[in-house]
Amino acid sequence: MPAQQFMQQEKAGGIVLGIAVVIALILANSPWSDSYFHFFEHHLGFYFDGKPYFNFTIHHWINDGLMSMFFFVVGLELKREFIGGELRDMKKVVLPVGAAIFGMLVPALIYILLNAGSPAAHGWGIPMATDIAFALAIVSLLGKRVPFTAKIFLTTLAIVDDLGAVIVIALFYTSNISLMSICVGIALLLLMFLGNKLGIKNVVFYGVVGICGVWVAFLMSGIHATIAAVLAAFMIPADSRITEPAFASRIRKHLRRFDKTPSNDVRTLEHEQVEIISQVKEDTINAIPPLQRLEHQMHPLVSFVIMPIFALANAGVSFVGMDVQSVFSNHITVGVFLGLLVGKPLGIALSVWLLTNLRIGKPHSLLTWRRIIGLGFLASIGFTMSMFVTSLAFNDPLFYVQAKIGIFSASIMGGLIGYRLLNIPMDPQEPSER
Repeated sequence: MPAQQFMQQEKAGGIVLGIAVVIALILANSPWSDSYFHFFEHHLGFYFDGKPYFNFTIHHWINDGLMSMFFFVVGLELKREFIGGELRDMKKVVLPVGAAIFGMLVPALIYILLNAGSPAAHGWGIPMATDIAFALAIVSLLGKRVPFTAKIFLTTLAIVDDLGAVIVIALFYTSNISLMSICVGIALLLLMFLGNKLGIKNVVFYGVVGICGVWVAFLMSGIHATIAAVLAAFMIPADSRITEPAFASRIRKHLRRFDKTPSNDVRTLEHEQVEIISQVKEDTINAIPPLQRLEHQMHPLVSFVIMPIFALANAGVSFVGMDVQSVFSNHITVGVFLGLLVGKPLGIALSVWLLTNLRIGKPHSLLTWRRIIGLGFLASIGFTMSMFVTSLAFNDPLFYVQAKIGIFSASIMGGLIGYRLLNIPMDPQEPSER
């Protein structure tokens, strides 16, 4: 089942991500603090005819380049969920979808109420995000104490939350728009779409057009490059070259040929055996849709390389000599903290109550109010996504630090409270999930 596979992958990724966050905090408060921060300010780019091109800091390359790969995988997951996963039948997911929407709106409203009219108001998108890796890692640690229905609820909520974050970034955290670059990017997206419709399954084609074309065009347009990654992901074909019945028939044929092929008495295979196995491998690749093949190949890279690197570059907050008064000189920290820790669970619980009373949706009998609120607190873990929005919302170093303190505080408390509320044995008298 897609949701089960997704949660199994996220568990280990969440643990590695947590280790990266701890390392970043240690480095930021160590004797090597200056070197740690200075490293990410080095520029990488190239010069042509004496002019700099793509000359960005390492920090910028991580947030715009590596994170585009993360959002590309998010786009692949979203498309798969819409086609054959939890988002295929909206009637069945109306509660988690509603919870995700309210879980974004209420935190943003709390932040706006505290920061309206100030230069910090632009950060209203920070407490809207949920870090799916950390949230699902905690759920995985709880094991059978959390029913599968509750895990599906949180997974679907987090997926919709990711989609909401993408939309917010696209609409509200872009600047200096270049219409020419946007037009080029859209034209290349249409080329990918046309290739999909014409039956092109070669991932190299989509990689070249998507990265060298769409991503670069959006990077130059002023619209955040991560949006290009999501749009490009939606252009990847979700059907395979070989249908399931045809694949099964070919494999049976290959097996019959392999059985009939004379073998030898040494460890190496006969030439004909190697050819048959190569054909099996080729047919197996062609039987997997490019969308799922890319998602399967890229997920480990994103979980164990890209996300930890992002955390190392963004999670470092130096508390050495920090002036507490400056931290609370405005309402950024409080707004982010209350938006995540109060707004998330409040919005999620409110949406479930409202949709249930309006008879639009009905929670599973195992999805008790204690579990709904517990999942709401897990959704208040913002970490990666919230820090990413922070990097887009603020240029002021003080604002950036204030937001990260709010994110860390709310995420840690939300994780602990959520774990405590969900850490209850399954009642033997509870009805079966089937």
